[in-house]
Amino acid sequence: MSQTSASVPRAPDTTNRPLPAADRSLAPDLARGIMLLLIALAHAHLFTVFIGGDETAPTVLDRIATGGTIVFVDLRAYPMFAALFGYGLAQIHHRRTEQGHEWRPTRALLRRRGLWLIVFGVAHAALLFFGDILAVYGIVALLFVGVLRLRDRTLVILASLWLPLAAAAHALLAADEAMNGQGTPLMPDGFVDELLFRLSFYPFLIVLMFLSTVVPFLVGVLAARHRVLEKPCEHLRLLRATAFVGIPLAVLGGVPLALTKTGVWTDATPLDLLLITPLHQVTGYTGGLGYAALIALIAVHLNDRRGRVTDALSALGQRSMTFYLAQSVVWAVLFSSYALHVQLTSSALGVAIAVAVWGTTVLLADLMRRGGRRGPAETALRRLTYGPTR
Repeated sequence: MSQTSASVPRAPDTTNRPLPAADRSLAPDLARGIMLLLIALAHAHLFTVFIGGDETAPTVLDRIATGGTIVFVDLRAYPMFAALFGYGLAQIHHRRTEQGHEWRPTRALLRRRGLWLIVFGVAHAALLFFGDILAVYGIVALLFVGVLRLRDRTLVILASLWLPLAAAAHALLAADEAMNGQGTPLMPDGFVDELLFRLSFYPFLIVLMFLSTVVPFLVGVLAARHRVLEKPCEHLRLLRATAFVGIPLAVLGGVPLALTKTGVWTDATPLDLLLITPLHQVTGYTGGLGYAALIALIAVHLNDRRGRVTDALSALGQRSMTFYLAQSVVWAVLFSSYALHVQLTSSALGVAIAVAVWGTTVLLADLMRRGGRRGPAETALRRLTYGPTR
């Protein structure tokens, strides 16, 4: 009887229910929640440049804010977000495999998810914020879903081959700006003009962000395969090495560019920028992965004694897409010429606004957790991807 039962293939689970909150691992959600603070800081800095028109900070406090953002946030938060996206995609693949689904329907589902991310992202960029990342992730999901079945060694080789390509793109961009004297374009006034600005700037940004996304995405897939964030206690040595080597490397790699942007290093040549810009970008990978590893180490100590703050940050991470989009709504209300039209010319003020916006989203996410409400963006994406939950 047992032999007959063992020979019958297991029917795949078709309930399509989301993973209960009690069954979710703390580290990935905590990382996403904290990551949204870094995203808010990076976006506020972008608006300082695109509205103020001068990245060189006018006061000492502004210089500290600008330098700190470049060293600790710019191209450091994004790799962590991209790695978490790869981690999540690999989790879906692993979970569906355990449920008995074959590869082809799983691949079709992940590509459908990628297509809807592109739809969400293009709408987000057109209506709210030119720096959208959702469409980039959708493109990566469409083109790189096959890497979920590659061997570990192949993933490492592919990431190593892609790394110089991403660094070269940033280096050439910096050298072109330095030699041609082209600064960052200012955001125009008016609803139609802002819409056209976002749509014209977005395709260029998609290419640059796509090149920057692949390496951390692959690392995230590799980490998920070994369940590094879900079982951090089994990977403490790796997490400590990643955190305590990666973050200092990112700081050191970001200092030269911070010196040029804050007006301390005034005689940097195009050749200097050709070197320090890819250095800033490549060490950003180590910083983003180091942040994720550090948060996983913190999660190990918090898991058995979770308090209100931990629960609130985890709730924010579970609803990261919803509140990522919510941040953009706030930016549109604050900075659009057809709304409040705040003139953000101070980097320090931008930091304060970013922290306030993020703190508000933490409170709102915790209220949703207490009320048992999922994020509307996550719910919509899941329904469009999987169909109605049964």
